[in-house]
Amino acid sequence: MNSAESFSIDYAAARSRFRAVAAEAGAVLDSVSHPERGRQGEALATDVAWIGPRDAENIMVTISGTHGVEGFCGSGAQVDWFRRGETSRLPPGLGVLMIHAINPYGFSWLRRVTHENVDLNRNWIDFAGPLPENPGYDALSAAAVPADWSAESQARTAATLGAFAAEQGFPALQQALSGGQYRHPGGIFFGGAGPTWSRLTQTAIFSEYLDRAGRVGIVDYHTGLGPWGYGEQIVTDIPGSAGFARARAWYGAAVTSPSAGTSASAAITGDGLEAAPRLLPHAEVTGMAIEVGTLTVMEVLGALRADACLHAHGDPLSPEAAPIKRQIRDAFYGDADDWKGMVAGQSLLALRQTVAGLTA
Repeated sequence: MNSAESFSIDYAAARSRFRAVAAEAGAVLDSVSHPERGRQGEALATDVAWIGPRDAENIMVTISGTHGVEGFCGSGAQVDWFRRGETSRLPPGLGVLMIHAINPYGFSWLRRVTHENVDLNRNWIDFAGPLPENPGYDALSAAAVPADWSAESQARTAATLGAFAAEQGFPALQQALSGGQYRHPGGIFFGGAGPTWSRLTQTAIFSEYLDRAGRVGIVDYHTGLGPWGYGEQIVTDIPGSAGFARARAWYGAAVTSPSAGTSASAAITGDGLEAAPRLLPHAEVTGMAIEVGTLTVMEVLGALRADACLHAHGDPLSPEAAPIKRQIRDAFYGDADDWKGMVAGQSLLALRQTVAGLTA
């Protein structure tokens, strides 16, 4: 089987392929319609595939498209799992919940954010309380997303970001830009002013499908950090906690922790894996994010900044938008057979490990 054939050219093709292979495998399908339209005018939706008894005690959950354009990776991994006939390997009584394109707008429009311009993995906070502070982003906000994306503007803002890194170190720059911010709605890594459509949809899906679960293992697919094709296994549980210990037992000693400084990711606020135990207080939750590398950190940040500037100050359907959309697609999707094969293989191992961990 050629794993590259599990990956799709765009959101519409990915959605069609996911629904087809899931139905062929005997999954029960459902969907939640999104209020916006796609980049090609297509209908948008988050699709759900369920395998196994609805009263399953142990349930594996996979989530693609948390960060929109990163959905190429997660969708391909989910489709590949079905195409390999993995449902026939499941132990009796295990449930599997596949959530496809939880942020379908970002997937279709080649954006990391939701239609509210919100980073879904910064949105899972309590908006009734004080919002997290990020003084580093406040200081860099004008340089992070300038009013135009001209050559002069790019050079000027790159110098500003470079000066910050020279003074405080590159990890401080990465933390300031990507840790999450709640004051600049047009900026990057904006956590929002309230729960997004995608957060509410995921909450509802969890409530409907996981209300009777006792043990839940979650694998969330991401891209954009690390070496080409390498899938870092990121755990948001704090080292020393029971959740981190379970993840290490399931996936091995290579699991990383942003809070401990062992991950390519900055420590972030409001991510979905951290929120999952609060959504499922009746269950033991073990969560892991696969972060598959593409380009360099600065190339990825440049693509995000260009896209944010385009949507804040330009026309995303104009001819001038095309190179920016190619740039952000390349930053989050390694559209090459070797990359796709690495994703499929590492995902297959992780999902088999998740099943083994749930049924041990």
